[in-house]
Amino acid sequence: MRILHTMLRVGDLDRSIRFYTEVLGMRLLRRADFPDGKFTLAFVGYQDECDGAVLELTFNWGVDKYDPGSGYGHVALEVDDAYAACAEIKRRGGTVTREAGPMKHGSTVIAFVQDPDGYKVELIQKKSA
Repeated sequence: MRILHTMLRVGDLDRSIRFYTEVLGMRLLRRADFPDGKFTLAFVGYQDECDGAVLELTFNWGVDKYDPGSGYGHVALEVDDAYAACAEIKRRGGTVTREAGPMKHGSTVIAFVQDPDGYKVELIQKKSA
């Protein structure tokens, strides 16, 4: 078994695709409309779906906002340099909600950014060998 994807409901699919591709550097892997169900799916990721887990962005037609709720945590991405990643995300128009730095009860360098729908994305700096 392996993880295939994590699904996030989004209020504006094009805006979300721009965030994940232009701000976080993922690729749009596929997109499909389902007129009978009145929804569109878009899959984004850093690698092809056969090679790793991706995000499924689900847009339900006519719904422009969701409340992430108290049960959702975050999606985590490994980065080489969390400080540089935050600077680049800001340069690209993204929102950093927690600047890069050591986590409160440890030494791992982390940061948090927020997507256009309010979902948190954690950046975890790769540990040096």
